[in-house]
Amino acid sequence: MTGKPVKLLFVCSRNRLRSPTAEAVLNQVDGVTAISAGINHDAETPLSGDLIEWADRIYVMETAHKKKINRQFSAMLEDKPVRNLAIPDNYQFMDEDLVARIQARFPEYFS
Repeated sequence: MTGKPVKLLFVCSRNRLRSPTAEAVLNQVDGVTAISAGINHDAETPLSGDLIEWADRIYVMETAHKKKINRQFSAMLEDKPVRNLAIPDNYQFMDEDLVARIQARFPEYFS
């Protein structure tokens, strides 16, 4: 892939399992730079306006994450739709099924 990398931001609750897995999986793709964050106060990397500004595309794991981001950062999201991957919080970090589910959400990179 040529040109500048696409910047993907993955968001879950505490930034410990799902979004860090998505970050690791997508960072293996040429032309992609991924970062993850969490919306809870105790997140490993809390979601910030700087991360939203940085991202070309934003992906959340659940509808509740999308609602909270839209509430907190609505002014910053005018040109950045937040997409819901619909991945429930029942996986461990780098769980084989979680990795497969994430890859299935990005057929343009993993087909």
